[in-house]
Amino acid sequence: MMSPRSPKGAEAKQISCILLPRFNMMGMVSLLEPTRIANYLSDAPLYTHSFHAAEACKVTSSNGMEVTCMGLPGKLTRDDIVFVAGSWGAENYRDPALLAWLRRKARLGIRLCAIEIASYVFARAGLLAGRQATTHWSYLAGFQEKFPDILAAEQLFTIDGNIMTCAGSTAASDLMLHLIQEDHGAPLVGEISDIIMHHPVRPGQAPQRKTMGRGVDTLPDGVRAAIDLIEGNITEPLRVPEIAHHVGISQRQLERQFNQTIGCSVVQFGMLLRLQHARVLLISTDLSVREISAASGFNSLSHFAYAFRKCFDRRPSEYRQAWPDAEDAPSWPGTLAKYLDTLQVNQRMRTGQ
Repeated sequence: MMSPRSPKGAEAKQISCILLPRFNMMGMVSLLEPTRIANYLSDAPLYTHSFHAAEACKVTSSNGMEVTCMGLPGKLTRDDIVFVAGSWGAENYRDPALLAWLRRKARLGIRLCAIEIASYVFARAGLLAGRQATTHWSYLAGFQEKFPDILAAEQLFTIDGNIMTCAGSTAASDLMLHLIQEDHGAPLVGEISDIIMHHPVRPGQAPQRKTMGRGVDTLPDGVRAAIDLIEGNITEPLRVPEIAHHVGISQRQLERQFNQTIGCSVVQFGMLLRLQHARVLLISTDLSVREISAASGFNSLSHFAYAFRKCFDRRPSEYRQAWPDAEDAPSWPGTLAKYLDTLQVNQRMRTGQ
C-alpha cells in the first residue's frame, strides 16, 4: 500500500493541547500517537502539536509527569483543532481567562474538543447548551445532574459542528483516527491502527463500558436487558417482577440467571448500581447528601448512609474528599468486581457451599 501524500504546499494541521492540572496522560498519549504515526507514514508532516495552559507553566498530570506548557495559543485557523484535557478536579476548574478564550474561539468557528472531565469546562463556558456531549462514564451522572440543558450521552465521543467532546483514555485514539480518516482517508487509518494494534476502530456512538464488573458480553440476553433497565431507572427503581415482565422472562428465571452469571440477586445488583451512582454525585456535584440519597433511589437518608458505608467503608460525607487538594492521588475504593465477589462469598457462607 502506498504511503499517503499531503497536498503539495499544504501546511501540517496544528493541534493545540491545553492541559489542565491533573490531566490524564493516557488520554493525551492516545490522542497524539495516531498523528505521530500518520506523519511517520507520510512524505511530509500531516500534523504538528503544541502544549499550552491558561498561563505558561509546567502542568502536572495525574500520574505525576510534568509537561512544560506555553500560554494560550495565538493565531488559529478553522483547519486547526484545540483539545482541552482535564481529569480529576476539572469538574471545579473555573479559570475566567480560559473560559473567555474558549468562547471567543468558538465564535470564530475554531474546532474545540474537551477530553474527559474537561467537558465540565466547556459546559461552564456555555459551549454545550442544547448539544449532545459526553465525558468519562464515572462522571456522567454528575455531569447530567449539574447541566440538565446538555444532552449527556455515554459514548466514546461526540461531534456537533465545531464542538467535540471525548470520554478520554483510549477513546481519544478512536476520535483522532476518525479525524485523520476525514482528512486523509480510510487506508491511512487502517495502517495506523495496525501499528498501534488498536482494533477495531470504534465509532463515536460505541459504549464506554463493557464488563460492569463481570464479562457482560457473555451474559444471557435477559440479564443484559435487565441491567439496562436498572441503569435507566436509578432514581425510581423498578421492582423485580416489573423488570422480569419487561425483559420477557419469569422472575424466578431472572433471579437464577443473575445468581449464576453475576453472583448476586437482582435487588443486590440494583443496590450496587445506585450506590455507584451516588458516589459519582458526591464528588462531582454540590448536591446535599440528602438530595443525592433521593436522586439515587433511596427512600430514607439513614438507609442510604448505612448501605453506602457497608459498601465503601466510608460515610457519604467523607467520600466527598476522594481527592483532597493536599494529596497527590485520588482514592476511589469499592470496585464492582470486589463488591460482587464479597456477595458471592457471603452467599456461599449462607448456603454452606
